[in-house]
Amino acid sequence: MFANVRKIAALAWPVLIGQLAIIAFGVIDTAMVGRYSAIDLAALGLGSSIYISVYIGLTGILTALQPITGQLYGARRYGEIGEEVRQALWLALVLMALGFSILYFPGPLLRIAHAPEALRERTVAYLQILSFGLPASLAFRVYSSLTNAVGQPRLVMILQVGALLLKIPLNLWFIFGGAGVPALGGPGCALASTLINWTLAIVGMTLLVRLNIFRPFATFSHFCWPVWKRQAALLKLGIPMGLSYLIEVTSYTFMALFIARFGTTTLAGHQIAGNLGAVLYMTPLSIGIASSTLVAQALGAQRPVDAHTLARHGILMACAIACCYGVIVLALRPFIIAGYTSDAQVALAAMPLVLIVIVYHLFDALQITTAFVLRAYRVAVVPTVIYAVALWGVGLGGGYLLGFNVSGSIPEWLTGARGFWVANAASLAIAGIGLALYWRTVSARHRRAEAHTPHTDPVA
Repeated sequence: MFANVRKIAALAWPVLIGQLAIIAFGVIDTAMVGRYSAIDLAALGLGSSIYISVYIGLTGILTALQPITGQLYGARRYGEIGEEVRQALWLALVLMALGFSILYFPGPLLRIAHAPEALRERTVAYLQILSFGLPASLAFRVYSSLTNAVGQPRLVMILQVGALLLKIPLNLWFIFGGAGVPALGGPGCALASTLINWTLAIVGMTLLVRLNIFRPFATFSHFCWPVWKRQAALLKLGIPMGLSYLIEVTSYTFMALFIARFGTTTLAGHQIAGNLGAVLYMTPLSIGIASSTLVAQALGAQRPVDAHTLARHGILMACAIACCYGVIVLALRPFIIAGYTSDAQVALAAMPLVLIVIVYHLFDALQITTAFVLRAYRVAVVPTVIYAVALWGVGLGGGYLLGFNVSGSIPEWLTGARGFWVANAASLAIAGIGLALYWRTVSARHRRAEAHTPHTDPVA
């Protein structure tokens, strides 16, 4: 077990540092904008919820490149990897047009929140600026999916840490103004993110050409048009993956939209709890990505028993660390909240939500690690159904019933934002357990198939 843990940790720690650098974007945005104005902080919470839904849904489709190229890499079919990357870039171009239209014209989504005009105006400005950075974000996701699939997460980490170093001064400049630039508030951090996203995309595509590790793939050796067979394979896996991401994130997005009806103070408290949950989420996400890489390579090399063992150890590792995080957050809860806001009312609203985050995170770790393992097996449809039933049905539907006390008999402590968070935690428990049980079935099927298949050389 410890040998596998070391393998997973060796790939997970660069992913974790890189993901923490990216999530630090949100932490920095929240902390800086929170000191600019409460209305801008509320707009940031509302706008980022919408943006993340679009971003995660679209990049989730492109993430199908990772298990596909991971299996090809394990089978040493290097020539096919470059073709898959070219096809993924064509797909990114189509997805960009869809995402841009949603972000630049967010009116229909904002009407759900019944946001006041001032809040709506700031949110629209924030989203429209981010829409111009979306194409770069999609291109960089292609780069990161490839590098993770071939076991080179440090090449992503270095760029993400560098982006964080740029983010801090750009945020200060655009949010608070200076050197001829007016104070933009919340939209200022969107402008900083857009400029950084384009920098990441340009550097990432350059590295695909220049670095020796990528040369066997010959990604840009020649031009090619979209190939329907390969596009269909990407979409067959990518659409349910993107939909599962979308279900996961929109359950949070619509929770934010509904919580906005309780006022800006409650929404700001919710933003703090959500941001903390996102920071904690980065560790099991990193373990999931690392486990998925190793599992996909093992499956490509026709070693399903090793794939099963790696997957099991990755899941256990993520859940154990989540328990440790829960103890830390419980002990340091007041200090953590004080780091986000100096507003006593916002801190009071955040306090009970952060307590729920402790339970929420344990089941979040279980579900995300297991989901990534299943993607390594190129299985995505059933997990998407599990997500839909759990997160939309129990999480969002149950949250609406509790939060707004639809029945009129819900205890007061379980209404409002607390009701939404309790229901969401319950939904993650159902999703995590369901995905874990399904993974055991999928893994057993692969091991039985291998046991009845004559050994062949996996090298094509």
